[in-house]
Amino acid sequence: MRPTAVESCFEIAFWFLDRSLNDSEYLQPPKLHRLMYLAQAYFGVVQNGAKLMPATFIAAEDGPLEPTVYRAFARGRPMVDVKLVDEATAHVLDSVWRQFGSQSVEKLTQMLKRHPPYADAFAVAPNAEIPLAAMIEFYGEQAVKSRSAGTEEAPSARKVMRPKVMRNATGKPVSVRGWSPKRVS
Repeated sequence: MRPTAVESCFEIAFWFLDRSLNDSEYLQPPKLHRLMYLAQAYFGVVQNGAKLMPATFIAAEDGPLEPTVYRAFARGRPMVDVKLVDEATAHVLDSVWRQFGSQSVEKLTQMLKRHPPYADAFAVAPNAEIPLAAMIEFYGEQAVKSRSAGTEEAPSARKVMRPKVMRNATGKPVSVRGWSPKRVS
């Protein structure tokens, strides 16, 4: 099993909280959990199954929830030492923030509750674990297939991941996107 991109889920939670403060927004706790859930899913898609953070998401009645973060933040922001995230991780988090950060918590929750990873886990039992493999499958290739059938509204990883802007030899800005081969089943 490969190591996670960060040591704890607090690095990701604090990144989103700090980003919302920089954008002069208040990040509601349920929205934080939804963004962390999406970040875990899309990171797994773009990093070929790698796990962003050592987190377990459950299908709570109100939507996807990370129980450790939920308990730790029960009385406000906890005093936890965290490390900065690396550039590749920050790129995924920034892309998720740009795609979903402006949506209301209600809209995000309604959308995620209709997606199969959450719905299937909740059908098993309330507070059942949402498998990472199901998240990666749905938000990767399955999201594309579902959208083409008009059944779901999960943007593909290609749409979520904003291109990196770099400069060519003459200094002109160019958009670049990382390439990774398709997984063979």
